[in-house]
Amino acid sequence: MPISPSGPTPRRLGPEFEYEPVEGLFDEALTSAGEIRGHWEPFFEQLDRVGVSEIRRRWDESRQLIRENGVTYNVYGDPNGMDRPWELDPLPMLVSPEDARTLERGLIQRARLLDAILGDLYGPQRLLREGVLPVELVHGNPGFLRPCHGIELPTGRRLHLYAADVGRTRDGAFRVLRDRTQAPSGAGYALENRIVQSRMWPEAFRDCGVRRLAPFFQAVRELLRSIAPRNRDNPRVVLLTPGPFNETYFEHAFLARYLGYTLVEGADLTVRGDQLYLKLLGGLQAVDVVVRRLDDDYCDPLELRGDSFLGVPGLVQAVRSGNVAVANALGSGLLETPALAAFLPSIAQFLLGEDLEIASVATWWCGDPTSLAHVLENLESLVIKPTFPSGRSASVFCERLPTRDRELLAAKLRNRPRDFIAQETLCLGTSPISSGDRFEARRSLFRANLAARGDTYIMMPGGMTRIAPDPNSIDVSMQKGGGSKDTWFVSSEPVAQFSLLPTTVEPVEVRRDGGDVPSRAADDLYWLGRYTERSEGLVRLIRAVLVRLTERSADAESPELPGLLRAVTLQTGGFPGFVGEGAEQRLAAPAEEILSLIHDRSRTGGLACTLDTLHRVASRVRDRISIDMWRTIVGLDLQRRRAPSRRSGTAATSTVPTPDTVSLARPRTRRALAEALDLLDQEVLGIAAFSGMVAESMTRGQGRRFLEMGRRIERSLHTLGLIRATLVSPAASEAPMLEALLEIADSLMTYRRRYLSRLQTIPVLDLILIDPDNPRSLAFQIRELSMNIGSLPRTEDAPASNLEQAIISQVVDRIASLDLAALESLGEDGTRGELDRFLRSVETELPILSDALTRTYLTHLQAARHFSRAIEPEPTPSGSPSPPGTRRERS
Repeated sequence: MPISPSGPTPRRLGPEFEYEPVEGLFDEALTSAGEIRGHWEPFFEQLDRVGVSEIRRRWDESRQLIRENGVTYNVYGDPNGMDRPWELDPLPMLVSPEDARTLERGLIQRARLLDAILGDLYGPQRLLREGVLPVELVHGNPGFLRPCHGIELPTGRRLHLYAADVGRTRDGAFRVLRDRTQAPSGAGYALENRIVQSRMWPEAFRDCGVRRLAPFFQAVRELLRSIAPRNRDNPRVVLLTPGPFNETYFEHAFLARYLGYTLVEGADLTVRGDQLYLKLLGGLQAVDVVVRRLDDDYCDPLELRGDSFLGVPGLVQAVRSGNVAVANALGSGLLETPALAAFLPSIAQFLLGEDLEIASVATWWCGDPTSLAHVLENLESLVIKPTFPSGRSASVFCERLPTRDRELLAAKLRNRPRDFIAQETLCLGTSPISSGDRFEARRSLFRANLAARGDTYIMMPGGMTRIAPDPNSIDVSMQKGGGSKDTWFVSSEPVAQFSLLPTTVEPVEVRRDGGDVPSRAADDLYWLGRYTERSEGLVRLIRAVLVRLTERSADAESPELPGLLRAVTLQTGGFPGFVGEGAEQRLAAPAEEILSLIHDRSRTGGLACTLDTLHRVASRVRDRISIDMWRTIVGLDLQRRRAPSRRSGTAATSTVPTPDTVSLARPRTRRALAEALDLLDQEVLGIAAFSGMVAESMTRGQGRRFLEMGRRIERSLHTLGLIRATLVSPAASEAPMLEALLEIADSLMTYRRRYLSRLQTIPVLDLILIDPDNPRSLAFQIRELSMNIGSLPRTEDAPASNLEQAIISQVVDRIASLDLAALESLGEDGTRGELDRFLRSVETELPILSDALTRTYLTHLQAARHFSRAIEPEPTPSGSPSPPGTRRERS
């Protein structure tokens, strides 16, 4: 139905805001006469008051906020698509009160209808028996899950959350293009968009009377609480995600943190005795509700899809037994076939006795002979889609096809008519977007989100509008480069101030337990600690090298530099580097190799690769670290992207530079080294800020404990490797190397304060290896490890857990029995053999300790076999998966 009149005024946009709507299309902001629609008037008045320069400044701040918050949308198949920054237009899309009421009425009716269809098709199937819906569209649909037929749900509702893509026709009428019933997304991105836009347009947000989104999310929380089969006062709710490589993973983590739920992957859950459990470090905990973001068939490899590694074996049986609720119900993806739209009007009359208030885009199923004839006759004006969509399917816009291709398509429709549907090519309406210094009209689609409440639904009063990637595109898709807008439902009445904070004082059980950490999350936190420390160790080591390279002149060489360069190769594993074939030439001209290790992301073990992995591991636990901690990690990545040109360090050169070529390029090389040094100085501060927030802001629970153990093991390994690379084979003049070693270990000022004499080996070894009060010493790391290991959860079912304490006690004894004089003494071969033996012995023990911790606590595929004596033990799998790129190079 057409939109309600919104009282257009004669006011037009000022010349500084140039904007031309597309002729013949409905425009959200302007009438066909170029006049501003009434509900947009307050917003454009704000534009005039704010001015172009202030808008630019605010938008720069908003984009910075998006980057700092790490808002991403992953694009499949795009090498640059992982962690692609979220595209948000600075201009919102405004919806009038009249249009908002039309949308709410129509989409609530549609949600009720779709829920009734699911109840019928997985129950009595009257629609099929009465011939209202063709049998082929159900029994031939891969989305129809036969194991779920006949399952009775306690509340009777199957469609808990629903989303619809709504567009405008030329005359402004609403049409539903797609229904999202399986795992509808968009609500989290809508909330993030609102956070950004409300900061950018606080005055316009107030003057337009924008309705708030918080009541919708409160309704979602109440909905999930109400469908829990038990513990409805305080149910355990988890959000099941496919993992960080999913296109909308940011939204999964964001919603889990916002709603206060646990973000889990399939490996975090297990079914025992028809009950779903979350595997925690402290034991198994029953799960009451699963909010899934997995496609239906991936949810249970036992009964649905045998090759799925993302789901939970036995989940269907747990649902069948009534022990867990899943939102949306398994099998709800059945309704996402576009062929259903052709039959919705008759189904609405059959099930509800009502006409559809908002029609679907005109649709024909080619399996019906009459519809096929219509499609073939009007093929050039239609869009052809597969009846049952899959990841490989794509829409075909026939008006773009050459005559020959259109004839081939027609033949395919005649041969396999049941496999295809046709839809009219909807000339979508447009809305203004910001493009440089002007406004531009782009096709747009509104993503509406609804949640069940009682016997009806509630619609989010706003949401996300998607926009086409360019002015000529008629296909609105985020996967094809499109962007988004915040959608404002404006109100003519005062807007209620609502927050998710409780308004009444309700008794809540006080808890201080730190054990409710899934083993997978503990694994990720452990490796977050390791890669944080590995990054800091490399930054400090390479920075010490750069300081000496930038200060070096022709008549003042640094005698410790060759040893430090060799340490860089040994610590990064960047062979041959400065120790293998051609090492002497690279030692004479080390700039290219060092810059390559700093900047080249393809060099495994290099600094750029290590920081990339740190960012990736942190993204897996972003629901368990604070916003400030995440922004600090993102900041490290942004610093690298803003760094000056990496002309001298994008990759290791295939030819070894000679002194002559280095001399010719010396000014450029020195500039590149100085720029890299500035970058490393910033990264030291960024990593230190993250470590400081871990120390001061992270609750002393099991999650932080594993992060700390990862840090302590990695710092110990770095210290051991550094000493072995620099002091086992001493230089003729060792003082410069001792100073460099103290500098890298951030202990130089401590040494100078204690010892006023020149640098000597024994006090340096004491400070870095034995001093229990130096937070950089090996003894300090081992003591912290021992304390954390002693606080890990223990059960009688896990006698192997004593292995960690035995290993750490052995290392403590070795450190306590050290003889510094023996460590310093040289053997007949001119090396410090006793020091080398000690370092190697501890380097051997720490990886064994890491593996023992992994086997006991972090092997999440073993289904927490040792946490409950009431559960039959299972065989332990061969290994524990880790985030891509995080393999244990040193353990």
